[in-house]
Amino acid sequence: MATTKRDYYEVLGVDRNASEEDLKRAFRKLAFQYHPDRNKDSDAEARFKEINEAYEILSDTEKRSSYDRFGPDGVQGGVGRGFEGFEGFNGFGDIFDAFFGGTGSRGRQGAQPGSDLRTQIDLDFEEAVFGAEKQIEVDRYERCSRCAGKRSEPGSQPAKCTACNGSGEVRRVQQSIFGQFVNVATCSSCRGEGMRIATPCTQCRGAGKEHKPKKVMVKIPPGVDSGTQLRLSGEGDVGGRGGPPGNLYVAIAVRTHQHFERRNDDILHTLGVNLAQASLGTTAAVPTVDGDVEMRIPAGTQSGQVFRLRGKGVPHLQSSGRGDQLVTVRVIIPSELTDEQKRLLAELGKTFHAQGDPKDDKGFLGKIIDALAG
Repeated sequence: MATTKRDYYEVLGVDRNASEEDLKRAFRKLAFQYHPDRNKDSDAEARFKEINEAYEILSDTEKRSSYDRFGPDGVQGGVGRGFEGFEGFNGFGDIFDAFFGGTGSRGRQGAQPGSDLRTQIDLDFEEAVFGAEKQIEVDRYERCSRCAGKRSEPGSQPAKCTACNGSGEVRRVQQSIFGQFVNVATCSSCRGEGMRIATPCTQCRGAGKEHKPKKVMVKIPPGVDSGTQLRLSGEGDVGGRGGPPGNLYVAIAVRTHQHFERRNDDILHTLGVNLAQASLGTTAAVPTVDGDVEMRIPAGTQSGQVFRLRGKGVPHLQSSGRGDQLVTVRVIIPSELTDEQKRLLAELGKTFHAQGDPKDDKGFLGKIIDALAG
């Protein structure tokens, strides 16, 4: 009796619209999980063969098309040919590394880039608006000043690694159900360098680098805000084996301001005026990041009305132009009045009564007077 095959998409755990990358990712994960050299379950070998067969069909455009149209009958005779399912990987090394724990490196390890570093700078509001230059101190790894990064004590020379005979890699032969495989891994004795330090530098103890504080000038461009991150190329830790240094990332934090708030590239400011100024109009000195400017407040200005000072905001980061300053007028109601002021306001209120809100019997001024009178 013929055995019914499971759906190949089900075997790999993907839907029928899965992309090539989805198939490869699913196959890699399952092949790693069920390879008999790692998984000792009784059904691991059968599952591994099933996974390989499913991937072999679905990773081939023509075979997949036939399978989608006719099912398993459309691909009979086209499976079971060993390792064809591994064609999606960059050579056998990728899958061997996954199965046997190899590092994927071949031969001596090359240059290694240095680690990136991160720090934060706190700025005043005006510094964020107009930019600034700040000096910071960074504690980082630099090339050892005694051995110049060579790791050996000056005057001595490194020796060839005896574990790998200077190749930087070791080869191990392993048996599997498919035959004999050679696993190539980085030599653990010399870490892939092929050489061993016979006499380590006494200053860095053979590391080739040492911690040192360094002062770095940071140029803050105009328009930065809290959350902006600057990158200083090459100001991170020194690289290994002649590799390039890492980068320094500087996060910006802007302190709050007494008079201003920021909304994107606009600056917000609240200006207080009294009843007479709002009613009759006036000219007021408005603070900006460029200094005070005179702003005309027209007669009849209402509390909450917003005026725009164009070009008095924050410079656009990495482009020309500036935002605006938005000035919100707040009419300030006095908390204390003399008897004479109360009398005058009461008389004034009577003259404005007819101009109030038709739905409001007393009008705005009348309510103010009542509130002040208690």
